[in-house]
Amino acid sequence: MSRSLQLSAAILVLFVGASLATAESTKVVITVEKPSAKVQVSSDSPATKPPFRGQRPTVDVAILLDTSNSMGGLINQAKSQLWTIVQQFAKAKKAGQTPVLRVALFEYGNMGLPASEGYIRQVVPLTDNLDKLSEALFALTTNGGDEYCGQVIDVAVKSLDWSKEPNGYKAIFIAGNEPFTQGTVNYKDACKLAIERGVVVNTIHCGNGDEGRQGMWQDGAKLAEGESFNIDQDRAVVQVRCPQDEIIIRLNAELNKTYLWYGAEPVRSYNCASQAEQDANAASLGSSVIAGRAAAKATGSYQNLSRDLVDALSVDDEILAKVKSDELPTELQALNAEEREAYVKEMSAKRAEIQQQIGKLSVEREAYLASLHKPAGGVPAQASLGDAVVEAIGSQLSEAGFEQ
Repeated sequence: MSRSLQLSAAILVLFVGASLATAESTKVVITVEKPSAKVQVSSDSPATKPPFRGQRPTVDVAILLDTSNSMGGLINQAKSQLWTIVQQFAKAKKAGQTPVLRVALFEYGNMGLPASEGYIRQVVPLTDNLDKLSEALFALTTNGGDEYCGQVIDVAVKSLDWSKEPNGYKAIFIAGNEPFTQGTVNYKDACKLAIERGVVVNTIHCGNGDEGRQGMWQDGAKLAEGESFNIDQDRAVVQVRCPQDEIIIRLNAELNKTYLWYGAEPVRSYNCASQAEQDANAASLGSSVIAGRAAAKATGSYQNLSRDLVDALSVDDEILAKVKSDELPTELQALNAEEREAYVKEMSAKRAEIQQQIGKLSVEREAYLASLHKPAGGVPAQASLGDAVVEAIGSQLSEAGFEQ
C-alpha cells in the first residue's frame, strides 16, 4: 500500500540521506511514495541470487539530474548531500566487506546540450573517484530545455558498464519536475528494460504528490521496483554546527597528508589538487558539509585504488614494483625498495589512526544531532528527507543481501 511521510527540515534531493539542518531554514513537506506492489520481471531477483563469493560486493548508482532553468536548487541540494550519501553506503556490509561504490552522473533537460541527443549528457561514467564526481556536480549549470525522462533512463541503462556481480546493488535515481512521459522514448519501456537488467529506478519528483502521480513519476518507479519521492527543490539546505566539527575539519587536513598520489606528474598534481578543491567546495557550503565529507573519507567507500599508493598497497602487495620510479610521489623516488614500502606502510598506519579518530567523532556528532531532534512535549520529532531516502535504500540493499 502506498505510504506518505511528512517531513520537516530542508532537503537535499538526490537519493540519499539528508544532513541535519540550520535553525534558520524554513520547513518543507516531502512526500515519499512506495509502490503498492513490486514488478517481478528479472529472473535474477534477490530470492534467487546465488551466495556472495566475491572479494568485495559492488554498489553502482547513476544519478540523473534535471538541469533545466528551474533546477538550480536541485543542484545545490545534490552538492550538499553527496558526502552524506557516501556515508550511508559505507554503512552497508556484505560478508563483512564494505562495498566498492561507483557513481555515475547524467544531466538532462538542458538547452545547452544537443537536441539531437535529447538534451542529455553523461557527465561522469560509473567511477570510484568521488572527488571527480564532486567536481562535476559543482560545475553543473542550468539552462531551460525539454526533459526526456524515458530517454535518459534508457541511455543510462544501455551505456554504463554496470557491475556483473549478481549480488550487487544497481540503482538509478532520477530527479526532475516535468511529466515523466515527455520525449520519444516511452518511460515504460525504459523502466522495464532497467529492471530486466537488474537496475532499480527510484524517482524524485520536484513538486507536489498530485503532480507527480499525474506526471507518472510514481508509475515509473513502480515499473522498475523502485520508490518515488516528492520534494521541494527550492528549499535551502539547513545545517547545524556541531561541537565536533572543528576537530573533524582539522583531522581532515591531517588525513590529506597521508595520500601518496602516483602516476605521471600531471596526474599526481591533479589528484592532489582535486582532493583539496573538493574539500574547499564542501567547506563553502558550511561546516556540516565539510565534516560530512571528512566522515566519508574516513570510510571504505572513499578509496583511490588506482591513484593513491596507500589504498593500492592494501589490495596489491606488488604495486610498488609495478609503478615506474618517475611516477611515484616525489618523496619516494630517491628511496630504495625497502624504504619505499616502509614509508607507504607508515602513511597507512597514520591514515588508519586518523580515520579512526574521525569515525569516533562522527558517531558523537550523529548522537549530538539526534539529541536536537528528540520529541518535545510528547510530540514526535518529524523526520527529514534523508530518513525517508535512507529507509528506501536500506530496504533495497537488504534485498540485495547487504547488512546495515
